[in-house]
Amino acid sequence: MASKGPEFEHPSVTLFRRYLRIRTVHPEPDYAAITFLEERGHQLGLSCQKVEVVPGYVILVLTWPGTNPTLSSILLNSHMDVVPVFKEHWSHDPFEAFKNPEGYIYARGTQDMKSVSIQYLEAVRRLKDEGHRFPRTIHMTFVPDEEVGGFKGMQAFVQRPEFQSLRVGFALDEGLANPTDAFTVFYSERATWWVRFISTGRPGHGSRFIEDTAAEKLHKVMSSVLAFREKEKQRLQSNPHLKEGAVTCVNLTKIEGGVALNVVPATISADFDFRIAPDVDLEAFEKQLQRWCQEAGEGVTFEFAQKWMEPRVTSTDDADPWWAAFSGICKDMNLTLELEILPAATDSRYIRAAGVPALGFSPMNRTPVLLHDHDERLHEAVFLRGIDIYTRLLPALASVPALPTNN
Repeated sequence: MASKGPEFEHPSVTLFRRYLRIRTVHPEPDYAAITFLEERGHQLGLSCQKVEVVPGYVILVLTWPGTNPTLSSILLNSHMDVVPVFKEHWSHDPFEAFKNPEGYIYARGTQDMKSVSIQYLEAVRRLKDEGHRFPRTIHMTFVPDEEVGGFKGMQAFVQRPEFQSLRVGFALDEGLANPTDAFTVFYSERATWWVRFISTGRPGHGSRFIEDTAAEKLHKVMSSVLAFREKEKQRLQSNPHLKEGAVTCVNLTKIEGGVALNVVPATISADFDFRIAPDVDLEAFEKQLQRWCQEAGEGVTFEFAQKWMEPRVTSTDDADPWWAAFSGICKDMNLTLELEILPAATDSRYIRAAGVPALGFSPMNRTPVLLHDHDERLHEAVFLRGIDIYTRLLPALASVPALPTNN
């Protein structure tokens, strides 16, 4: 797939590259991106609403009204922020949006997920230019803070009256690239628990065999957690039908404690990142954490930095009207779909917890998964194909008839 010269670049690609150059990178994202997106919304004749969910954190809502306001709406969600970069490991400046002669665009956010934001906008532009109107209203939300948990973004937004007033019936959000010919669709995701195990014990001089130390007891807890990790890994590897999102993953991410090299510490802690499969009984899993602490000895406890307790699964049954509309268009376009549980976490978890079915879908096939990686990139042909796909999907979703129990 060779690229045409810059004088022949597709206008949608040019717009995409402009968006990529806005440095919405943590720890200090430039949310001037809102102005860029708002201007695009005005150009398309869409209504614009800015909702400051917490001080300094604004969600932009662009709306294309439907012809039947009694029906619930379609939500197209994307986040503006991107993760940090290690510039020395990149082939090109990660905020230059460099496009090589083969047509690959190098920039932070090409896959996660500025491509999808522009694909939404350009699909709506095409449909409006063709004079289309659909029964259901289409909302596009551009949110901050997703890459650091969404607490000052979508999590806060779904609790506000402005979100309720959107009357969302179905949502699309981000997915992942797929290196094969297939497109991945995520219908659920694992619950994120960030757990700190804290162990207290007898302190003393580093030259002595002190009994009941914090480190010994923490080692027991860590051994229990890592043994569980190995069991889940073996379960995944031994069953070719299981995908990564269907098992629980855990990783040790931080150990803290101690004051000097020759002092046995009174307190030491270890942080673990648990990603819990949606079919796990979360209350029972928390009791398992308690048992690991009890087995390690007195003075071992745990606390949560994050604890998601509302996993939801979006129906992919052929009888479901939303799935039928989505999958039907994909079938018409000869797109092969692979259904999975997302191993990580997105804003979809907040949307589903608010009672809205949501699918994670980023139309990037034949593309290596490079989100959060060095040299994140996307081919312009794959990007443009994504606009074609949304241009077919949106009419189908926005034309789903009134549902028996919920518009």
